Amino acid sequence: MLVMKKIEPVMTYDLRHSILRPHQPIEACMYETDYQEGAFHVGAFYEMKLISIASFCAILNENFSSRKQYRLRAMATLEEYRKLGAGREVVNFAENILKDKGTELLWCMGRTNVQGYYEKLGFRPYGEVFDYPPIGPHIVMVKKLI
Repeated sequence: MLVMKKIEPVMTYDLRHSILRPHQPIEACMYETDYQEGAFHVGAFYEMKLISIASFCAILNENFSSRKQYRLRAMATLEEYRKLGAGREVVNFAENILKDKGTELLWCMGRTNVQGYYEKLGFRPYGEVFDYPPIGPHIVMVKKLI
């Protein structure tokens, strides 16, 4: 059974490092937005083990007219647990929090190789593919919450 809950930023670093930035120092997984006002982090636990994480911060993307928006960052799920729906549950849990805050829009800069996954979660691509050094090709994905 999956359990969703808010977690501290430091709890995200190992998963971020091992899944998203394994060839960089762990410091590259410590974002300035982690402790920003309004930021929060969600974790999915399976048998008390943290298996999936995502971070959410109040950052405006000037391409969108809404001023009530949040950015999804650093979503990651341990490979051996990816068929459990943990990532979807993490996002759903966070979306409920965001809707309670009156957030209208959730956006992220997703790697192009997981664009289809974000689309299954209800996100739509926005704009063109761009390079996000040193990680590679990304695309902005956006989802209306209200």
